[in-house]
Amino acid sequence: MGLPVFDDNISDSEMDRMVENATNASNFLKAVSHEGRLMILCHLVSGEKSVTELEDLLSARQAAVSQQLSRLRLEGLVVPRREGKAIYYRLADDRPKRMLELVYDLFCADDSESQA
Repeated sequence: MGLPVFDDNISDSEMDRMVENATNASNFLKAVSHEGRLMILCHLVSGEKSVTELEDLLSARQAAVSQQLSRLRLEGLVVPRREGKAIYYRLADDRPKRMLELVYDLFCADDSESQA
């Protein structure tokens, strides 16, 4: 799959769709551009976690974790589930996982792994 080519033949409706897609992509990238939110998503790739579990995994205060989860929820990247007093979060779809795999390949993999 290649990137679209901008030329004089692009229709107004195609351009409108590209602008809408760019807006959606920009909002997604803004949501994951904070290290706390990025780390939350990393932990949720392995499965659903409670807010308390995330606090422990991140060594962060409940208020900070909740603030970041709120932003991720607002952008539709995570889904909450209440069980008694506990709230659990999971990834809403496969987009965050796919993005994290790319980020991992670009920034985290060993040099020997990334060159293989």
